[in-house]
Amino acid sequence: MASEMTLDDAPCPIIDSLKQIGSQWRLIVLHDLQDGEKRFNELKRSTGASSRTLSRVLDDLQETGFVNRRLEEDAPVATYYSLTDKGVSLCPVFEEIEEWADEWLDIDESAVEAEPTETTA
Repeated sequence: MASEMTLDDAPCPIIDSLKQIGSQWRLIVLHDLQDGEKRFNELKRSTGASSRTLSRVLDDLQETGFVNRRLEEDAPVATYYSLTDKGVSLCPVFEEIEEWADEWLDIDESAVEAEPTETTA
């Protein structure tokens, strides 16, 4: 008896990609690391993430091959994070999203502002 393929079983590169990078914090950290290697506390300040969230996200991104972790053991001890080649390959994607946002998000906001409001008599 043949089993039916469900939507969850169907291969989809977009869904598979979003599973790896799609969380809000993952995207923020990946975007932030485009500027180069950063220490944990620098990322914490620039992203606004809690230590626990940032630690979890960095572990996930390291496990999926987007981020490198480097431990500097000289005093003061510091942990540095940077993008791998896989992570760097996302930079053009962020540029495309930014271009799209520049074009369309302003239009959506101005369209909302331009909508006539109902007045009550």
